[in-house]
Amino acid sequence: MINIGDNMSSDDLENEAWSPRAPSERLLMTLKMQGAQTSAEVGRRHGITGEAARQQLLKLHEDGLVTEERRSSGRGRPSTYWHLSEKGQARFPDTHAALTVDILRSISEVLGAEALDRVIAEREATTLAHYLDALTGCTGTRERLEKLAELRNAEGYMAQVEEGEDGALLLVENHCPICAAASFCQGFCRAEKAVFQNALGAGATIERDEHIVSGGRRCTYVVRETVA
Repeated sequence: MINIGDNMSSDDLENEAWSPRAPSERLLMTLKMQGAQTSAEVGRRHGITGEAARQQLLKLHEDGLVTEERRSSGRGRPSTYWHLSEKGQARFPDTHAALTVDILRSISEVLGAEALDRVIAEREATTLAHYLDALTGCTGTRERLEKLAELRNAEGYMAQVEEGEDGALLLVENHCPICAAASFCQGFCRAEKAVFQNALGAGATIERDEHIVSGGRRCTYVVRETVA
């Protein structure tokens, strides 16, 4: 199982995972953080030749951890892109997934859906209080968002802040450590989005663009400052 570092950028997270771990785990981390890549792109990130990267990716393919996809970009031969398979995604921890889902199912069946809603609401309130306390002293949307990403990264979400093409800020989470619970009850996702909005305050709006539970590679939130 691959461990997730905290308080780091995308490249820092990859570097932390590299040493002293096996080369195969380094490649899996790259595909997790960067999405589909060609062997040449993987090679450049790891300081090896594209052919050396391809040989390692082929071994991962034999093990069922990555899959290949041919993409045509006009003239010439199609390029081969590599991305994590479902088995490869499973190498990244979904914290106590089976136990969590069993507990949630029991709450729903024994105590009813309202009880599960109360559990989610309590988690939302507790999380928001923790975040607001940590955000004390942060001024401006970017500073608050960067601190929020730091908090989320420490919780295992592989979070970072990026800039969108239109000038908006992006909160990117490359991993969901509660994916099984969120898949069972998407109230967790709704609550997290509400927590983010309340943590950032009235000076910003936040909308989800990509969603792991809906089949996305990552969760991405678009943050825009509101006009006073």
